Amino acid sequence: MLKIFEKGGKLAFLHSTVDAFETFLRVPGTVARKGAHVRDSIDLKRIMIIAVLAVAPAALFGMWNVGYQHSLAVGEHCNLFQNFWFGFLKVLPLYIVSYVVGLAIEFASAQIRGEEVNEGYLMSGMLIPMIVPVDIPLWMLAIAVAFAVLIGKEVFGGTGMNIVNPALLTRAFLFFSYPNEMSGSNCWIAFRKGEAAVDGFTGATPLALAQDGLQNASAQYGTSFWDLFLGTVPGSVGETSVIAILLGAFILLWTGIASWKIMVSSVAGALLVGWLGQIAGVTDLPCYYHLVMGGFAFGAVFMATDPVTAAQTETGKWIYGFLIGALCVTVRLFNPGYAEGMMLAILMGNITAPLIDHCVVSVKISRRAKRINIA
Repeated sequence: MLKIFEKGGKLAFLHSTVDAFETFLRVPGTVARKGAHVRDSIDLKRIMIIAVLAVAPAALFGMWNVGYQHSLAVGEHCNLFQNFWFGFLKVLPLYIVSYVVGLAIEFASAQIRGEEVNEGYLMSGMLIPMIVPVDIPLWMLAIAVAFAVLIGKEVFGGTGMNIVNPALLTRAFLFFSYPNEMSGSNCWIAFRKGEAAVDGFTGATPLALAQDGLQNASAQYGTSFWDLFLGTVPGSVGETSVIAILLGAFILLWTGIASWKIMVSSVAGALLVGWLGQIAGVTDLPCYYHLVMGGFAFGAVFMATDPVTAAQTETGKWIYGFLIGALCVTVRLFNPGYAEGMMLAILMGNITAPLIDHCVVSVKISRRAKRINIA
């Protein structure tokens, strides 16, 4: 690194920013090479890069689906590239706003605190455009990102200190501040200026339609389980394709970045509550449909498994994941004003994760003390 940016140099106040760019793709010179230290190729930067690669399939499919849904809405017949290009141009501004606003705050906060710039926002910036409607006004997105990074992350000390997922906090801010832009049937389909949907077309998501019954959900889209699994339905940019999400899950599990316990227990909790609701006559929707509708799969793979805000104990991960899956479907079944439930479920899980870990550790300490006393 240039000495002018080091401590005592004329531009030492820019040390954090310069260091972040210098170490983005190469190993920093401060890595321990001898002594009693753990030495491997995994650090925060590499973890974030792997996570971004894992979410890429869902992002690419989402861009294509944005174009595909537009073609259906206006009655056009477009090829694969045309659909993808339309979606790419619509989604790109969301990514620009997400990263420019979020990283600007991250860099400024690091400079003010005199600390290194952490790479935690690499993943958050990638996730935020994927969990919002494609036509969300950019100024709203900018305000929401600023709120999430400042209030949900930096005030707690930055990466590794936040208690809730910043990407989900962005979505929650938008949902409660601008509900008309985050729900209904008009926000999920992107149009060019002056375009209008063909007669009889509605952009409501299958999850919203399913509140009136499975038959209603299938009326427009022919939403069989395979249609939902593939993801060719309206919804947030990156949440529709379970196939693309599973590809990301495979990468995260293969590299050991995410916890399979949280994923599996989330599915178990959703299936149990969905099955109970079905046999109780609350809904005619088969319990397994909840796994492919809305943002459940995306949340269970990429957000519930956030290592900062999730439970840390092994037993706690089972409880934490089960709570998220069960609460998600409970909200879907019993809250008619909010078709989705994954956002609220994960935020509630984030808040209760420390309590879950505390209870797990306390129980283990008590059991160990009893064994010692007995001996």
